[in-house]
Amino acid sequence: MGSKVYVGNLPFDVDEKRLRMLFEEGGREVLDVKIVTDRDTGRPRGFAFVDMASDRDAQAAISALNGKDLGGRTLTVSEAHDRPARRGGFGGGGFNRGGRGDRGARGWGGY
Repeated sequence: MGSKVYVGNLPFDVDEKRLRMLFEEGGREVLDVKIVTDRDTGRPRGFAFVDMASDRDAQAAISALNGKDLGGRTLTVSEAHDRPARRGGFGGGGFNRGGRGDRGARGWGGY
């Protein structure tokens, strides 16, 4: 069990201060709260990550808050997992298939 917790199905009006207060209920210690936002619009995406001070605090938060109603939404609270590594664009290889001579030989023009 890690000390990083995933929080899903958040109301879009919840801020980091309110989320921190929720996770600190019952004497749990919170190190950091990060509400994930859309990089284009800056709006919240409805989930967050909370770093707890210990594995014990993280497990206690999951037990206490998973399924809890917050602002009319049922929270999903679980252990956070590392995101799988992303592959490069276009099947991992991208468009780089060789130098200029290779493109010209394949009829892609002489640029």
